[in-house]
Amino acid sequence: MGSGTWSTDVYDAARSYRASTGASAFAYSDGGATTAHPDLDPHGVVLRESRDSDDHPESLAIAVLFDVTGSMRTVPRTLQAKLPDLLGLLLRKGYVEHPHIMFGAVGDATCDRAPLQVGQFEADNRMDDDLGKILLEGGGGGQMTESYELAMYFMARHTAIDCLEKRGRKGYLFMIGDELAYPAVKRREIAKVIGGEPRGDVPIEELVRELQRKYEVYFIIPEGAYHARSRKLADFWRGLLGQHVLFLDDLDAVCETIALTIGLSEEAIDLDEGLEHLDEFGSGAGPSVSRALAPLDASRSSLAVSAGPPDLGSGPSATTRL
Repeated sequence: MGSGTWSTDVYDAARSYRASTGASAFAYSDGGATTAHPDLDPHGVVLRESRDSDDHPESLAIAVLFDVTGSMRTVPRTLQAKLPDLLGLLLRKGYVEHPHIMFGAVGDATCDRAPLQVGQFEADNRMDDDLGKILLEGGGGGQMTESYELAMYFMARHTAIDCLEKRGRKGYLFMIGDELAYPAVKRREIAKVIGGEPRGDVPIEELVRELQRKYEVYFIIPEGAYHARSRKLADFWRGLLGQHVLFLDDLDAVCETIALTIGLSEEAIDLDEGLEHLDEFGSGAGPSVSRALAPLDASRSSLAVSAGPPDLGSGPSATTRL
């Protein structure tokens, strides 16, 4: 997947049509659905693929998976409303020339009807269609845990991305949530939700190491979510992902945060340049994005400084050797 080209005009036309008819951008869920949409159901899916095409000869896979339980149900609506901002920054500012974007949702495999929903990697307005098919279940187990590990298992073992396979370039995975993952992805849940015959449970630490060979993995914790200020939550995800845990104090800034994180990682911008771009776009997200990314930017800067100039050895100077 991943052919075609994103059009803001097409997006705006669809939004105007919904406004004139009273239709919802999430008609599938708001229409009373109780199960995952067939197009997003992961059961039996061998691979979700991000492949190069004539339109996009050097694709870059970007996946955004979010918790749709409890207070987090507003996340996909925010993403849908700000999707042009995300694409505008990535494309018009040159952070990424050929993004392939996948959207998906996470619930709890112990109790939810749709614990995992996974769209396709898309380059055009079909990514908006996938968002609109997500079931906003709003359940969850009530134990400060959701099945993020099941989503990570799918991304590690059921995706194929040309950016890595052809160019040795990792994709990006952003998870947005406010709870812990379970300690391991269970064999019986893999079989039930995704299918296949896994050999056994996979500890989450092992799974994260596997996943990080394919993707740069980030976890975004938005302010206002039920457990957002929990020390236990922060320590858990930092223990797995280190500086790739981002604390966002304004959910409306999520698309801008994702875009600038990619821009920083791709070394297309520094943080100050990215914030200037937000001002150019008329976005008021700059302060929130700055606070979310300041630790990441500082970490990258310190690594660059510690690397120092090229090592010329400890022997005589180049002048002396001549």
